[in-house]
Amino acid sequence: MFKIDPTWAWSTFEPNSSDWTRRRAAHLFRRAGFAASSSQLDQAIEKKPAELVQSLVHQRSETEEYQSEIESLAASILASADVKNLPAWWVYRFLTTSDQLREKTTLFWHGHFATSGEKVTEAKLMYEQNQMLREHALGDFSKMVHEIARDPAMLIYLDSATNRKAHPNENFARELMELFCLGEGQYTENDIRELARCFTGWEIRNNKYRFNRYQHDSGEKTFLGKKGRFDGEDGVEIVLQETSGPHFVIRKLINFFVFDEPQPPHELIAPLAKQFEENDHQIGPVIETILSSNLFFSEHSIGKKLRSPVEFSVGFLRALQGSTDLYSLTAGFNELGQTPFFPPNVKGWDGGRTWINSSTLLARANLIRSLLDRKETRFARGSLEDFLRQNDADSPEQIVDFWEELLMAVELPGDVKQQVADMIEMGQGNREQRLRDALHLFCTLPEFQLG
Repeated sequence: MFKIDPTWAWSTFEPNSSDWTRRRAAHLFRRAGFAASSSQLDQAIEKKPAELVQSLVHQRSETEEYQSEIESLAASILASADVKNLPAWWVYRFLTTSDQLREKTTLFWHGHFATSGEKVTEAKLMYEQNQMLREHALGDFSKMVHEIARDPAMLIYLDSATNRKAHPNENFARELMELFCLGEGQYTENDIRELARCFTGWEIRNNKYRFNRYQHDSGEKTFLGKKGRFDGEDGVEIVLQETSGPHFVIRKLINFFVFDEPQPPHELIAPLAKQFEENDHQIGPVIETILSSNLFFSEHSIGKKLRSPVEFSVGFLRALQGSTDLYSLTAGFNELGQTPFFPPNVKGWDGGRTWINSSTLLARANLIRSLLDRKETRFARGSLEDFLRQNDADSPEQIVDFWEELLMAVELPGDVKQQVADMIEMGQGNREQRLRDALHLFCTLPEFQLG
């Protein structure tokens, strides 16, 4: 456990000109999104960090044309009715959206309110939940919880759609408190039983939420210190009023955006939990505080996260303006441990050190190799050699420096950089092949696993 002054930690980062670098801007884009291209970094350092963060949080930057394109692609996916086609659609959005923070935060909430296509096999329901999470990703947490409680995909996933007066199903009531709002140890088994009664009669008809009053237990319930003839909406609201809630949510946001380990201490969580509570559970202002902070831009954060498989692959392609066959890409995600729309269980992905083991390290190396070997993979719609030349990276040393700035959270040792440069200069094959081989070597380095 480390000691950090909370006042310093959450104060706005105000660097002098020498401290606001392309490398620090790249750190922001990796965490607030997936990565930035070289031209995006050029634009970023012209702004103050706090101004840049404010624009990421508050500006809905997707054009109507882009939204129309995304909806058209979704319609073709839904027409197939195969939920296994949804990951490629979402990865395309990760790669192409101009609203990276909203998309990254939607991914966070997808892991928080985990729902899997393995059980919810109706693609339309998984897509609609995804759209709902995106709508509220930076907005009202309380409203999002109310909507997830009635969400058909969630109703199916946690068996809430079969919650009947005679036999209350406790799954959703338990996870609402333990995983979604309060955390472990903040409720009793009796609280679960009584809260489950509130949700009796909630069901699905024609893929929509419906309340069946004949199956609802309208009797008096007692849980979390409250007593009354509560229904499901009342139950959600009572859970949201618990004082432990803001601390639980803020802890998860800090771990997602700032560092994997250790767990942030209470004194570091408290100021943001207070802000969250005073702002009526608005998510955007808290994330803005986190991303604008001294702590976020300090050594306690930079390079202190392991990249998830999505961050690893999407970050590689976004930074290098890459494009590829996304169905082939997402087909390999399962070996890496993270396929969007298919979290492993109701707890979502554990993240952190669990991303890395001997099997997933090999899978990561193989994924980059397959990307670089695939003829569909292009960089700014051209060859890797042309892309580098367009970015004034000609010599092996310039190329390695260029890759390091865009792709690495930490600086590489000189001898490692020289090894990559030597492969560019003296490897086998033509220059394009040598560049791709060197880039593969670069992306299998331990440092590339850090975000």
